[in-house]
Amino acid sequence: MKSVKTLLFSAAVASAAMGIAGSALADDQFIALPSYRVGPYAAGGSGFFGGIIDYFNLVNLSGGVNGVKISWEECETEYNPSRGIECYERLKTKNGGATLVEPLSTGVAYGILDRIAQDKIPMTTIGYGRSDAANGKTFPYVFPLIASYWNQAAGMVKYLGDKSGGMDKLKGKKIVHLYHDSAFGKEPLPVLEAQARQYGFELVKIAVAPPGSEQQSQWLQIRQANPDYVILWGWGVMNSVAIKTAQRNGFPREKMLGVWWAGSEEDTIPSGDAAKGYSTMTFNTPGTYPVIEDIRKKLYAAGKGNLADQSRVNSVYHMRGVTAGILWIEAIRTAQERFGKGKAMTGEQVRWGLENLNVDDARQKAIGALGMFPPVKTSCDDHEGSGAVKVQQWDGKKWNAITPNWIVGDKALTRKLVDESAAKYAAEKGITPACLK
Repeated sequence: MKSVKTLLFSAAVASAAMGIAGSALADDQFIALPSYRVGPYAAGGSGFFGGIIDYFNLVNLSGGVNGVKISWEECETEYNPSRGIECYERLKTKNGGATLVEPLSTGVAYGILDRIAQDKIPMTTIGYGRSDAANGKTFPYVFPLIASYWNQAAGMVKYLGDKSGGMDKLKGKKIVHLYHDSAFGKEPLPVLEAQARQYGFELVKIAVAPPGSEQQSQWLQIRQANPDYVILWGWGVMNSVAIKTAQRNGFPREKMLGVWWAGSEEDTIPSGDAAKGYSTMTFNTPGTYPVIEDIRKKLYAAGKGNLADQSRVNSVYHMRGVTAGILWIEAIRTAQERFGKGKAMTGEQVRWGLENLNVDDARQKAIGALGMFPPVKTSCDDHEGSGAVKVQQWDGKKWNAITPNWIVGDKALTRKLVDESAAKYAAEKGITPACLK
């Protein structure tokens, strides 16, 4: 395994082999990447955006999407919402206009939410952001693909109920929500609060000020509360600090369940032995896949990979980036089926492609990613397309899926919350919800 020092350094430095921007031609499909590769959250950003760019380069090596090459440009946000908005404004008109954007930041996503609809540039928020954006009638340009925070939270409760011997066994239990004190950390609260009332467990909410490098007072509260489970809704350095502090306070890692942004190698390796037995949610199944092996052989073996540290290929963040790239390419391919093969799609056309995705098992197999993420099928009513999750556990060296099948929580509850929240947003903004053609 890499040393902690080497791991953290390589997380912050991306290879310059392919440059910051993909070479852009007038006929290219241009995508805006307001990314972050420096700062306290560099590990997540560099791995995710590195995976996206690796998949773009793999597609371009094979001729693009029906002959249309993918181009992109990164702009460093440092995971700062104001810088993210600046990056979006800088990138949106470049190279004939951006046709898709992904900031990998709840704060940035909230900051540009109203702008993307005006600019007609679709935004994906894969595994994060506003959960009510699953309602495509109110949020036609936002796509919280695969699973939102609300469905992840519902999946967490379902898993903890099953682990306890049945949902009825949650009654009387105490669950701590230890969260990053930001919009990201507060996003699952509507679901957790509703399910606490439904199943009779006590929800104890404990905030951690970003970046979360000091948590002694929070873990003193946890020790006093003596909960049955701790949900760790963390990001960046907060995660490894929580894992190590839990060990020091004698709290079993087997009773901790992290959000999927608290479930990467960059969270567990720096935690050392304290991380063994720690579990988190995930929307990817750990393991390797033909598409990942193609990236190794065709890009990294030729010195064309995006990450400086090749050991990060097929890591959690890298795999999520590849997954994002796959979904985008499939959306462009879907749009071309309707609007013209071999043509670069506009933002409005890519939006239609994202709204009509059907990446089923057969399509995943053709791509070389069967089982890597759940099947995704979107519609105007459902911009999420799945809602299924898994649980993975760290064995001291690697992540392993401990739920063989995809878990789906209470989607009736989450859909009710989605529609209520979307209706409130529409009323506040004067939006008349409708499906776009």
